[in-house]
Amino acid sequence: MPYVDGFVVPVPKKKLKEYLSMAKKAGKVWRDHGALEFREWVADDVKFGKRTSFPRSVKLKPDETVIFSWIVYKSRAHRDRTNAKVMKDPRLAKMMDPKAMPFDGKRMIFGGFKILTSA
Repeated sequence: MPYVDGFVVPVPKKKLKEYLSMAKKAGKVWRDHGALEFREWVADDVKFGKRTSFPRSVKLKPDETVIFSWIVYKSRAHRDRTNAKVMKDPRLAKMMDPKAMPFDGKRMIFGGFKILTSA
């Protein structure tokens, strides 16, 4: 059964190009280690909700935008094996340093999801 890791990240608008560069490198690493898909999307029609919303979920600041992304795997076991390899890959070492990240990793939301339905 397919398995997906999903992410919601606040990124300063002035660092969007830097984030894109990092995401392209990370996507290559994940795919090199077996991920089936690696997608990154930037907010286009994302309103600040009264109670809940993507902006509220990451405590979005006025100078930031929301990135919504996911990585697809064959299964959770495949995800676990892939991520173990990815975390050891030296190409990611510099990117994993919180000081080098072009976003506030403390406000990133992430989790693993098993399929409920596929239409």
